[in-house]
Amino acid sequence: MAVSMKNVDPAFQGVGQKVGTDIWRIENFRPVPIPKSDYGKFYCGDSYIVLQTTATKSGAYHYDIHFWLGKDTSQDEAGTAAIKTVELDAALGGRAVQYRELQGHETDKFLSYFKPCIIPLEGGAASGFRKPEITKFEPRLYVCKGRRVVRVKQVPFARTSLNHDDVFVLDTESKVYQFNGASSNIQERAKSLEVVQYIKDEYHEGKCDIAVIDDGKLVAESDSGEFWALFGGFAPIGKKNGSDDDSRMESTPGKLYSIVEGEIKIVEGPLSKGMLESNKCYLLDCGAEVYVWVGRVTQLEERKSASLTAEEFISNQKRPRNTHITRVIQGFETLPFRSNFDSWSLGTGTSGSEDGRGKVAALLKQQGINVKGILKATPLKEEIPPLLEGNGKLEVWRVKNVSKAPVPKEDIGKFYSGDCYIILYTYHSGDRKEDYFLCFWLGKQSTQEDQAVAARLTNTMANSLKGRPVQGRILEGKEPPQFIGLFPNMAILKGGLSAGYKKYITEKGINDETYNGDGIALIQVCGTGPHNSKAIQVDPVAESLNSCDCFLLQTGTSLFAWHGNSSALEQQLSVARIAEFLKPGTLLKAVKEGTGQQHFGMHWEGNKAT
Repeated sequence: MAVSMKNVDPAFQGVGQKVGTDIWRIENFRPVPIPKSDYGKFYCGDSYIVLQTTATKSGAYHYDIHFWLGKDTSQDEAGTAAIKTVELDAALGGRAVQYRELQGHETDKFLSYFKPCIIPLEGGAASGFRKPEITKFEPRLYVCKGRRVVRVKQVPFARTSLNHDDVFVLDTESKVYQFNGASSNIQERAKSLEVVQYIKDEYHEGKCDIAVIDDGKLVAESDSGEFWALFGGFAPIGKKNGSDDDSRMESTPGKLYSIVEGEIKIVEGPLSKGMLESNKCYLLDCGAEVYVWVGRVTQLEERKSASLTAEEFISNQKRPRNTHITRVIQGFETLPFRSNFDSWSLGTGTSGSEDGRGKVAALLKQQGINVKGILKATPLKEEIPPLLEGNGKLEVWRVKNVSKAPVPKEDIGKFYSGDCYIILYTYHSGDRKEDYFLCFWLGKQSTQEDQAVAARLTNTMANSLKGRPVQGRILEGKEPPQFIGLFPNMAILKGGLSAGYKKYITEKGINDETYNGDGIALIQVCGTGPHNSKAIQVDPVAESLNSCDCFLLQTGTSLFAWHGNSSALEQQLSVARIAEFLKPGTLLKAVKEGTGQQHFGMHWEGNKAT
């Protein structure tokens, strides 16, 4: 869709050119940027647009757009926010993922932008509401939920609001109390303490006391007595009551509807990618989440209308208010969206998209894929498969005798061909859901004994996680894109560190070629994206060089980067990162193919570099 900037609000011109967050508030039906000092302050009576710009490992920008609707915002402002979100996407080239955020039901992704939390304020700076006049300080009671990111919701200041299962924060004029329900989660308690500190710093200028009250502790304690006195004295509290706000629909098999002039019509038959026509918009109903799919050649007004149709669909179906609406553009679909279509290969992604959230069981099917893209002419045409959700926790162990030893953080990404490794990646694929990818990597020169230990230990770990992880067996040289994408730097090195490998080469009389930082080594750097970039140690001879790749020559005192004439810019950048990964702080000297032979080749005995 070619969009003239005259159809896009002037407030969005030039945005998305740097990593970070941009926020606009809807005022008089126009988006108005708010000062960074007000980021994280949302008024219940207003609507906001939030743009999060991140840089992928390939250097391209990825955009997530959220429009946040306060519980008291007007219908007109909510509609304006939805429409202006589509205009912002158009200004960014029509490739952002868009999310509707309702106050109190925000996605984890949205909340992660604001540390430690957001506490919506009463009133509205841009709506028909007025900011309340501050006369006398009124105590405010909040309930805090969430283990990864915390959701803070104001509840009535009354004993009946308390229960044994949640954590509450009571903000008074001189002290902030944290009440830990007897059955509350320890992670939520820790997150709530961050909220207490935030309230102290933000609303009391750091000049108030803090107290933690544990459910069931004696009233005789000073802080506990003060706390209960504010509620009229100690008395038993009731059980947690469910509310409509806590209800959420279960996920259901997707139903596809076409959207034509604001009207929806169900599309019959098994879902397939071929049903989606580039000149139309569609609605995919998955129960707990509704997607709007926008074809590439649709017009801007059609896209705006489709977003409003999704809002009407939620209302007409009487769905819970916390039903999520996500809009995706053709060619930039998220993995959860694609997973609803049987005929849609989960390995077909888009350049610049690293969403990869949600269902990743198809990861194992990727083993052996012949990914393309090491030639200079291919990067722009290359399709990047969906990668796992970023910002997860990566842990790696090397098999050591009959157990496993953790790999130091600075060495994660180094794989020795004579060793076996166990990898656990913990991430979140949706609201409050923790997922795992667990696999073991087998080096080509590793012993059968170590391979058996790796398989056994991995199975034990899977059982300890109650069978939840997606599991994989990864062979050296056949790493799937999702595996490679876990490591900012990945290097496959000669030799091994394990006792099993050392014993094997001793018995066979084989020379130990294990990589070390002080010896001579030639490292081939290939691949052009986060899904296929890796370094491989090769024989240090001129015949190992080729014009399509970059190479790193390491000596005891020097590092040389050799750039093949047909190598891609991404490879030339990667070779610098690998150099810093393997030998931090060492000066890197660049040599282009056909030049610098006397410097690059003099370290090889009996060979001449080209």
